[in-house]
Amino acid sequence: MRIAYFDCFSGISGDMVLGALVDAGVNLEDLRYVVSSLGLHDCDLQAQIVNKAGFRATQVLVKTPHEHHHRHLHHILEMVERADLTARQKEWAEKVFVRLAEAEARVHGVPIEKVHFHEVGAADSIIDVVGSVVGLDLLGIQKVYASPVPTGGGTVKIAHGEVGVPAPATAELLRGVPLLPCDLMMEMTTPTGAAILTTFARRFGSLPAMQIEKIGYGAGSRDVPGRANLLRIFVGESQAPAVTASGLGTDRVWMVQTNWDDAPGELIGYVLEQLWTLDVLDVFVTPIQMKKNRPAVQLTVLCPVELIPQVEQILFRETTTLGIRFWPVERHTLLRRSETVETPYGSVLGKVSFLPDGEARFSPEFDACRRLAEETSLPLRVIYEAAEAAFRQRNASREADAPAPSASPLMENPS
Repeated sequence: MRIAYFDCFSGISGDMVLGALVDAGVNLEDLRYVVSSLGLHDCDLQAQIVNKAGFRATQVLVKTPHEHHHRHLHHILEMVERADLTARQKEWAEKVFVRLAEAEARVHGVPIEKVHFHEVGAADSIIDVVGSVVGLDLLGIQKVYASPVPTGGGTVKIAHGEVGVPAPATAELLRGVPLLPCDLMMEMTTPTGAAILTTFARRFGSLPAMQIEKIGYGAGSRDVPGRANLLRIFVGESQAPAVTASGLGTDRVWMVQTNWDDAPGELIGYVLEQLWTLDVLDVFVTPIQMKKNRPAVQLTVLCPVELIPQVEQILFRETTTLGIRFWPVERHTLLRRSETVETPYGSVLGKVSFLPDGEARFSPEFDACRRLAEETSLPLRVIYEAAEAAFRQRNASREADAPAPSASPLMENPS
């Protein structure tokens, strides 16, 4: 699985994300084309190599004319919908702007449709968001992880006057995110940067197990004495588990479990959605019968050990349970890796799993097939069948005596 890790040791802003993605290999001309399709007049992107406290980095400058009007959410969503973006890119951009609108709505106590975007509704911020999601998509990123985030200190001037750092919208967006202490009297994390980060980051902590392929450095606009004001992005493949003698992956994960006997179905579904946002490995519900013959459900979560506190927080906050059980379990898993096949309708990403005898099986990703089905107006099953046929054809053309794949760093740790 292709992943990205955002190392936010100097905070994060929209232009820093753009710079890091371009530095990691995103073609600037592709982003310029996207900008031109947004319908924003006299806007452009320029990239230059700069030095920040002795480190080389890419700085992306967003050139826009001065604007006197502000936008509502529906104005921006209409702009995104008209732009020449793929279905996934539109979906990702809309998620970021909706998240921004929700934060602003909480801060100002107004309905989301009444929110006036000021700084984050300006042309440069719109370009930062759309360019960033397109860049992540072009790099093939499937999951994003991030470090804890410094916000800085002091005050910053916004449309509503001078406020403390983090700005109110930034603080709302960073709810639940681990923050780093920092004594710099400046805004290190902006609302746009916080919105991009918290929309996509599945987990905050140390660098995940991965095979690093690219490292991008995106420069901030300010020079900070004694600190490299830049964002570092690692891009690569998630690392494989250990391997048994029979060729199966093996690792240890944790089962977290509780019984729940007084929940309506809608609430159960809501809790499951909340748990999935944590990037857990699996979540499932089992019908059980408790004391006094009460029907109930047993809610089980499979996750790595570092996610147990967050899982517990959701279960205690959102359910009426009085206790949670957890224990480690060992797993044997098929080794697998991500692979893209070419169909007559477009590219489809999927996973190739390998049986111990070396036989390969291909499973197209649902999201990739759905996007093509929507773009071509073909039935979803047609896309699935075309992807499977493309893999069979490719596999058949390989040498019959090719060795079975070993546990290389490109193999994934399956869920």
